[in-house]
Amino acid sequence: MTGLGDGLQTVFPDTIFALASGQGRASVAVIRVSGVGAGLCLERLTGRTSLVPRRATRVAVRAADGELLDRGLAIWFPGPGSFTGEDVLELQLHGGRAILQEVMNALSAVTGVRTAEAGEFSRRAFENGKFDLTAAEGLADLIAAETPEQRRQALRQADGRLAKLCEGWRDSLISGMADLEAAIDFSEEEIPSGLLTRAQEAAGQLAGEISRHLGEAQRGERVREGIRVAILGAPNAGKSSLLNGLAGRDAAIVAAAPGTTRDVVEVRVEMAGCPVILRDTAGIRETVEAVEREGVRRSEEAAREADIRLLVFDGARWPVVDARTAGLWDANALGVLSKVDRVAGSGPWRLGERTLVAASVVTDQGLEALRQMLEVAVRERYAGGADVALTRARHREALQACREGLLRAGAGQAEELVVEDLRLAARALGRLTGAVDVEDVLDAVFREFCIGK
Repeated sequence: MTGLGDGLQTVFPDTIFALASGQGRASVAVIRVSGVGAGLCLERLTGRTSLVPRRATRVAVRAADGELLDRGLAIWFPGPGSFTGEDVLELQLHGGRAILQEVMNALSAVTGVRTAEAGEFSRRAFENGKFDLTAAEGLADLIAAETPEQRRQALRQADGRLAKLCEGWRDSLISGMADLEAAIDFSEEEIPSGLLTRAQEAAGQLAGEISRHLGEAQRGERVREGIRVAILGAPNAGKSSLLNGLAGRDAAIVAAAPGTTRDVVEVRVEMAGCPVILRDTAGIRETVEAVEREGVRRSEEAAREADIRLLVFDGARWPVVDARTAGLWDANALGVLSKVDRVAGSGPWRLGERTLVAASVVTDQGLEALRQMLEVAVRERYAGGADVALTRARHREALQACREGLLRAGAGQAEELVVEDLRLAARALGRLTGAVDVEDVLDAVFREFCIGK
């Protein structure tokens, strides 16, 4: 039957609708309607006043003047047992553009019904307690996932694993606060001794656990956003050719003249199930030419931002190496000897204690070895991470604020100050999951969703 189901839910002033399937011509499209007017929309468009909940029913969809627009399926989800927690109507129709436009025009003509804004269905689900803020973000990431590792990470977050972890921490903090507040409020009563010491010890242990998760924060953020690999080296060292070889297409211009690349060229590829952003950069050298100097500046910026540095040494000049490139070597760097077809000998080639992978885009020698070396580096650093990952800067910032409160509580002397620091730590966790009022955070999160979700 139409009408609201049992349970509490937020009452929103408008009923919203949107295309919930992909844009463009398709064999089947889904239009989703949510709100108190969903039943009225069902009646106006199909003539039906009720449907068996969660069962697909064949219906004729008509305009206000009775014109037949399409025949399809209607499914009724009574609130609160729906995605949004409100009454929800889904229409599965043929995906022609003209059909969808006419059906949405008919929905717009119903009083109190309007087109949904980006993320509005998910925001209503959040407001109605269907999931927490981190699960909503996980859902958005799941929809946007392009690689297996992104899908796995997003699915774990959408399932609420991060929220469960944070809620467990928050419950522990609230329990410690309650004990200390009881000791403060009823100081003349017989309160167990040592409450302050136990609360501080617990705060210290929790701060250590949060520190371990913060240490893994970069892994989750990089899997979500893309692992940045900067290809660095002197002008004409073969960086653009290697980028094209790794990408499997001509993404960057290659020329014999040095200084061809003036800007950072990015190509997205998949490695070890993770998204990888290969960044070809301008050759690093001293120059007075203004445009090239800007290119060098951007190359140096890309080197600072890189998660992995691929240092390219020109095989045509071997064993002479570019000192500025060698100076960029650190724990996150990998070395490549390019143009190996022009190098005498059979290797191995080394730079100090480090072994270089030798490659040639002319003969394809070493390209597969270079690709495998990058795959191994990506897999070791980013694939198959922790069961619970921090995927956004706001997650990291909230946990940092929580840890700071815990550390202050652990070092505090007065019970009243320790309680306040624990309260601030718990509030930081609440901001992460959306358990406290964070309207500006909600606006930022749900703007990332597509229309219809």
